[in-house]
Amino acid sequence: MLKATDVSKSYPGPRGAIAVLSGVSLALNPGETASIMGPSGSGKSTLLYVLGALEPPSGGEVALDGVNPFALGERELAAFRNRRVGFVFQDHFLLPQCTVLENVLAPTLVDSSGGSGRARAEWLLAQVGLTDRRDHRPAALSGGERQRAAIARALIRQPRLVLCDEPTGNLDRQSADAVAALLLDLQTREQTILVVVTHSAALADRFAKRFILSDRTLVAR
Repeated sequence: MLKATDVSKSYPGPRGAIAVLSGVSLALNPGETASIMGPSGSGKSTLLYVLGALEPPSGGEVALDGVNPFALGERELAAFRNRRVGFVFQDHFLLPQCTVLENVLAPTLVDSSGGSGRARAEWLLAQVGLTDRRDHRPAALSGGERQRAAIARALIRQPRLVLCDEPTGNLDRQSADAVAALLLDLQTREQTILVVVTHSAALADRFAKRFILSDRTLVAR
C-alpha cells in the first residue's frame, strides 16, 4: 500500500520558504491506479518525487508497504528506490551508448541479486513489442519505442510502485494511446500501484482514481 499523510513540501527562497505542497494525503492499494492533473508549476512532479523517495517531504509522512523510506539510511534508501519504485519520465533518459536490452537491464546492475534479470528483460521486451529492437541503440528508435523501452526498464525489478511523469507528453496521439494502453495492461498483470502525472485529460480519464493538484493540495476530480 502507498500512503501519503498530510504531506507538505517547501523550498527556501530569498524572502522565506516557498510552499509547493500542503496537506496532501493519498492512499492506494496494490493494483490501483491514479492520475494527477494540474496546471504547470502546481507541484505535480514534486509530489511524484516525494512519493518515489527522491525528495523528502518538509512535513507529513510517506510509506510504501508500511516502510517510511525517509527513515532509512542513505544506502538503504537507494536500495529501496531501486527495488520498490519504477519511474517513467517524459524524457525517457535511456543511455545512448547502450542497446535497448542493456538499458532495460541497467537497474539490475547495482547489486548481484538480480539473477533472472536477463530472462525478465527479454520477457518485458516481448510485452512492449521490442524484441526485434533489443540490440538497437536509442537513436535508432522512434519516440514511442523509446518510451516503451523506458516502461520495460521501470518494471525490470518488479516494483511495488510505478510513477510516470508526463509519459505521453512528447508523443503523437497514436503513440500516446499505445503507450497508455501498454502501461495499464502491464500494471494489471503485475498488480503494481500506478500513479501518472499528466496534462492530458484523455490519459487521465483512463485511470480508476483521478485527482487535481490545485492550491498546493490534492482533490478528487
